[in-house]
Amino acid sequence: MTEPTAIPPREAVVEDGLLQGLSGLAAAVVATPLVLEVPGVERDRALQREVAEQLGDYVVPRLENIGAPLLVVVGGSTGAGKSTLVNSIVGRRVTATGVLRPTTRTPVLVHHPADTEWFRSGRILPEVARTGSNSRRANTIRQVACSTLWPGVAVLDAPDFDSIDETNREMAEQLLGAADLWLFVTSAARYADQVPWDYLRRAADRDASIAVVLDRTSDDALVEVRRHLARMLSEHDLADVALFSVPESTPDSEGVLPAGDVAQVVTWLRMLADDEAQRRAIVLKTLQGAILHDIEASRRLEGALARQVDAAEQLRKDVESVYVGAHRDLMTAATDGTMLRGEVLARWQDFVGSGEIFRKLERTVGSWRDRLFKRRPTSPDEVEEAALSGLHLMILDRAERAAEEAARAWDGSEPGRVLLDRQRGLDRASRDVRVRAERIAREWREAVFELVAEQGADKKSKARALSLGVNAAGVSLMVVVFAGTAGLTGAEVGIAGGTAAAGQAVLNAVFGDQAVRSLAEQAGRDLSRRLEDLFESEADRYLALLPDPNRLETAQWQLQAAIGAVDKPRGRRSR
Repeated sequence: MTEPTAIPPREAVVEDGLLQGLSGLAAAVVATPLVLEVPGVERDRALQREVAEQLGDYVVPRLENIGAPLLVVVGGSTGAGKSTLVNSIVGRRVTATGVLRPTTRTPVLVHHPADTEWFRSGRILPEVARTGSNSRRANTIRQVACSTLWPGVAVLDAPDFDSIDETNREMAEQLLGAADLWLFVTSAARYADQVPWDYLRRAADRDASIAVVLDRTSDDALVEVRRHLARMLSEHDLADVALFSVPESTPDSEGVLPAGDVAQVVTWLRMLADDEAQRRAIVLKTLQGAILHDIEASRRLEGALARQVDAAEQLRKDVESVYVGAHRDLMTAATDGTMLRGEVLARWQDFVGSGEIFRKLERTVGSWRDRLFKRRPTSPDEVEEAALSGLHLMILDRAERAAEEAARAWDGSEPGRVLLDRQRGLDRASRDVRVRAERIAREWREAVFELVAEQGADKKSKARALSLGVNAAGVSLMVVVFAGTAGLTGAEVGIAGGTAAAGQAVLNAVFGDQAVRSLAEQAGRDLSRRLEDLFESEADRYLALLPDPNRLETAQWQLQAAIGAVDKPRGRRSR
């Protein structure tokens, strides 16, 4: 009975600090939010997936299980003969072959029965589900125990990395990133194709362990093609990789090539199975290259995350600038006399008896003030309704214009345009803004009336307040706020001209100059707060689409800290 592959102590190969650091780096990479469509984000996301998969599927589990069998992933282009080569290495049919593409729909992992627990336990490729038969489920491999293979080496038949099926291509990339040794299979017809060389270049960049098999090459072309392939490998800094040749021949009914045709490959793999030190050297070379690559790639992800932060901050500023400006503009319009026009002006003049009273404003405030108390206006309700209607319409208009301005600001950048496309209707104010604007106007009116009522409860002004009435005093205060004359005192009221002078004069007579200034300031602040709340909620429709700034800041800190934690134990080992 063959004994299971020996498991050397992990501490003999890797420090716990490095393992913990790489586990933390894997978590930080996965948590990196690349949600905004900034230029180059697809490349950034592909890099993130690559690093996350290699750390999660290979680096961390391999460090935790350094004595696991050598995982040889057989990869290559469509039609290169990978599945036939795997069957021939094992000595029997374990994976499908044929002319239909893609042939390898479910990756097949073949290992000696003594090594079953290494792979069944999920210590190798922990994120990939296992099955005992072919399956069309994504992220699944078929596991086959075969006594004709040797303990210490497992062979995985990966999908074509130029497959017409996107899921197959993604699985091929994931499996190649999890290989201790990549056995790259090509043919005389496909060896110069660009796609496989892109993969080989990436493998070389990671300093991965690679061997190349020139398959399905006729005897008369073998020497020339092999020489050209060797030259191309040298040009791609891969001159030192093992290069094997498998002549073109017909497999038997089991899909197995003649033993002599695959003898070079089989002998070499058998040698690795028998030589633990050589297997260890291959694993450590690939591990070191993968770790260095993942650290460097993680630093590039820092830059990608910084671009996300910058884009989110700019989009946030664009929206906040628009809505802060909308609030400021509306408060200016509400307190600079703009409101006192048209219907509001006509109703107010009717209320105070404009013809006679405004003629007397130039003489003395007192004479017409006393007359005003004796000549009680019929009702302030019409002034009140006109003022509320005007305020309501002004709020609606500014909310609509703000939505358009914010949409134009976002439309000026790619991430903003994508968000606008995803959330249609942002260029219009929210559907309930009409109701909310009306509620703001009426609730503000009630707040103003409450201020006047509270001030009128004072003994000194109670009699005159009762004479004037809360509604009349409240409307007068609203007009004072709209006119922006709260700071005027004494004779200044008389020369203020215009409509609000009468309102302030009446209130001064009832409450006194200082009280009127205080009331107007309070009423103005109350209106400002209500409008600010409205515009903040309108802005939130935009801001809710952006990543949380606290999340971005945390992700930046975690990624930076994780990279630093990996570099420290590496630095100690290098010394």
